[in-house]
Amino acid sequence: MREWIRGGRVARVVPDNGRVLEMTREEFEELVAEALDRIPPELTRLMDNVAVFVEDEPPADDPELLGLYEGTPLTDRGEWYAGVLPDRITIYRGPTLRMCETREDVVAETEVTVVHEIAHHFGIDDARLHALGYG
Repeated sequence: MREWIRGGRVARVVPDNGRVLEMTREEFEELVAEALDRIPPELTRLMDNVAVFVEDEPPADDPELLGLYEGTPLTDRGEWYAGVLPDRITIYRGPTLRMCETREDVVAETEVTVVHEIAHHFGIDDARLHALGYG
């Protein structure tokens, strides 16, 4: 098994046998929806103008990217913030399945990734997320 370091922990990229966990896009989308449902209501009520998407693969320049937040964090919004397109959180299925060996691993990693990207929406940076265990 090849391994790499992400956020201070070892993550599996591709098993030595080359087999990648299989999961349909619909199944993965359901896991993302379940992870979103586990976000406490007191936090989801504060989320504003953000949409969550699932894509199969990340941009070619970062093939191991699990998730991406694109937008203006709540902490950076001022009076000028109006009439803009929603922020975008994208969760990537391919890299997640390649790094996980079991469905349980996918569930756990998806939840961590969803929380990580939502935290960016709230203005929490990567350094703080790593310190909190969501690297």
